[in-house]
Amino acid sequence: MARAAAQKTSKPSSDKTLAHRPMASKDELLRYYREMVLIRRFEERAGQLYGMGLIGGFCHLYIGQEAVAVGVQDSQQPGDGVITGYRDHGHMLAAGMDPRAVMAELTGRIGGSSRGKGGSMHMFDVPTGFYGGHGIVGAQVALGTGLAFASKYRNDGSVAFIYFGDGAANQGQVYESFNMAQLWKLPAIYIIENNQYAMGTSIERASATTELYMRGASFGIPGEQVDGMDVLAVKDATERAVRRAREGGGPFILEVKTYRYRGHSMSDPAKYRTKEEVDEVKKTRDPIDHIKALLAEAGAAEGELKAIDNDIKAIVAEAVQFAQESPEPDPSELYTDVYVEA
Repeated sequence: MARAAAQKTSKPSSDKTLAHRPMASKDELLRYYREMVLIRRFEERAGQLYGMGLIGGFCHLYIGQEAVAVGVQDSQQPGDGVITGYRDHGHMLAAGMDPRAVMAELTGRIGGSSRGKGGSMHMFDVPTGFYGGHGIVGAQVALGTGLAFASKYRNDGSVAFIYFGDGAANQGQVYESFNMAQLWKLPAIYIIENNQYAMGTSIERASATTELYMRGASFGIPGEQVDGMDVLAVKDATERAVRRAREGGGPFILEVKTYRYRGHSMSDPAKYRTKEEVDEVKKTRDPIDHIKALLAEAGAAEGELKAIDNDIKAIVAEAVQFAQESPEPDPSELYTDVYVEA
């Protein structure tokens, strides 16, 4: 019986040493730095707005996980689809969505990408290939497999990037999706963002097997474990998986080992882990500090980074202003976008 060629590579380290990894030009590193800083500053501001009562409902921040969305997105081409769970703001920005439309949606305004009706967890932007934000744990895996099926049916060479977390990895629909994806050799890249704590429970307490990249082995789906705090490692692994999918090789599983700095949501005090644990990750494995170290090696001047920081600060401030000035939807909007005429 054939077995999946699962491989474990790019294991995260707990020190500051920069192990051998794929090379990138200075311009590429500056672009990754810009995209990651945008996500972090945007999320920090979103957290502030939530505390001020300007964002209602649930709000799950992506702080600490920036290298995942940025590294994966670098392999996306026009026509590809991206779908994820409810920790989705970083994916939206990496996909190229307008920060103003994202912030307006978070605050429930008509200028939002879903006209203020999707909120944090359910906004879409089809022009950039972003198919949601989904609030039901694991539901996006089945929907994303549908995106991959559509790609196979149309034979257009596109790939579906399907994100889910270590908690969702234990949901039944995930394995139904794996079976169909391998059976039909669908161009699906399953990206497990393993941030160590599904909601408030560590992976060791929630999963009988913690090597999540091997979860497709019984279906013949290969997988790889990647350091999700290293944008270049994520980019390299994703490129190989995507190349295989575009060539007809079928689905692939990337377990991306990452870490969220904040609680599960804004209402979570995260008492299930120590402050010392979080501080140690920030000190030794922060993805933005890591890219700054690579930029220093590449000869980037401090002024170049400061210019990017100032530009991002202005972009986020403009997004907040746009959101606050955009009106709330008219009550009649409750009856729009309910059905689609086919």
